[in-house]
Amino acid sequence: MTVAAVGLSHSPLIGKNDPEPEVLARVDAAVENARAFVREFDPELVVLYAPDHYNGFFYKEMPPFCLATESRSVGDFDSAAGPLSVDTEAATALAQGVLDRGVDLTISARMTVDHGFAQPLEVLFGGIDRVPVVPVFVNGVAPPLGPVSRVRALGTAMGEAAAQLDKRVLFLASGGLSHDPPVPVLDGAPPRIAEALIEGHAPTPEQRAKSEQRVVKAGQDYAAGATMMLPINPSWDNQLLDLVEQGRIAEFDTWTPDGMAAEGGGSAHEVRTWIAAYASLAATGAYELKSRFYEAIPAWIAGFAVTTALGR
Repeated sequence: MTVAAVGLSHSPLIGKNDPEPEVLARVDAAVENARAFVREFDPELVVLYAPDHYNGFFYKEMPPFCLATESRSVGDFDSAAGPLSVDTEAATALAQGVLDRGVDLTISARMTVDHGFAQPLEVLFGGIDRVPVVPVFVNGVAPPLGPVSRVRALGTAMGEAAAQLDKRVLFLASGGLSHDPPVPVLDGAPPRIAEALIEGHAPTPEQRAKSEQRVVKAGQDYAAGATMMLPINPSWDNQLLDLVEQGRIAEFDTWTPDGMAAEGGGSAHEVRTWIAAYASLAATGAYELKSRFYEAIPAWIAGFAVTTALGR
């Protein structure tokens, strides 16, 4: 088995509220480097860890993580809509392998995903249907959130199960790093908002457009400094990248949900996808980080990072 990993931040504001040209050029170079890495590795299967933003998962049932045997993207923020090329046979085998290793895992035969899943597939592969994929939702938005040790356990079990497939497997993390965008929370929400967070009724095109416009406006205000959102935290972001680069994945077990939110913002829990992906890679043996890029980008309300790594 040959294994690799890519960590890639996503943002719904890419292309809608971009930073200065020189910043964008540095991001584009890092992303193109990741594309070249992926082309050379030529994965036969991608295990994609990503969050959701109340487009597919709601408080009616909110698992800490969920694996899909079939999946469809809603197409929010101009991301592609339609089915992902899920490798159902591999997904079923991985699900059983994770359960056999003592990690409780929810299974979905019809998972709805959003830009958190679609964007990395489009960026790295040119579409959501270009490569066999196993989508794995990792809750990074909706409290209460479980201990980070369980996310690492998920990644470890997935890596061990993937080692039995005899394929070139790419573990792909989507999300993070530090960011504190205006995401609704159930606790204290007005009845109309609470109902939407619980039941998850699909918005009308007009409602979705208004919601996306609010996010774009929030990015503009954040970049201008006219906001109460927490600032991007490069120190915390680079601490995470240091642990990833050095293979010190077990040290994430000391991180707490409250501490992560205080340091990185309400949506910093998306870094759970990175922890899962690199735990999967580490479970197959030693690895080497091939590239590391980081930039704080207020226009995208995010500490933006791209990493590539190859198993030895």
